Amino acid sequence: MLAVASPAFGDQNDPRLDPLFSALRQAEDVTKARRVEAGIWRIWSQYGDDPIIDRMMRHGARLMAAEQMKRAAEVFDQVVTRAPAFAEGWNRRATLRFLTGDFDGSVADIRQVLNLEPRHFGALSGLGLIYMALERPQGALKAFERALQINPHMTSARRHAAHLRAQLKGQRL
Repeated sequence: MLAVASPAFGDQNDPRLDPLFSALRQAEDVTKARRVEAGIWRIWSQYGDDPIIDRMMRHGARLMAAEQMKRAAEVFDQVVTRAPAFAEGWNRRATLRFLTGDFDGSVADIRQVLNLEPRHFGALSGLGLIYMALERPQGALKAFERALQINPHMTSARRHAAHLRAQLKGQRL
């Protein structure tokens, strides 16, 4: 098992991520995969260079959980302004925008996430959900398949991809 101790730094550039992604692809079962995935999320969620950003991220997440979306948006706007190279700041704002129905804004933020961290399976899965909501099954399938290449243990992405393949196959008949 790979250790994920408290880092001196975090974010998508943390050198501990490469072995974690390798372990994620090689995980023999969902339980092991979930532990590795949790380690990846922990690292992604820590900015490291500025403790204020980390506090803002936690505060924004609490506001989202309390469904105070307008206030959460203000916090995540500040995060991406203060730390534009922090992929998870963009991802949190993308999630918020998705939840509030701002699909265009969410897609724009996801593109920024993927520019900074192309392995962000969460952002790719979110992109798939947006494309499903927009009734763009080919784009959705492509996003889910990319997510599954990185994290083959994503049950919901696998289920959505299977559904979309069947849907697209039916359209081609």
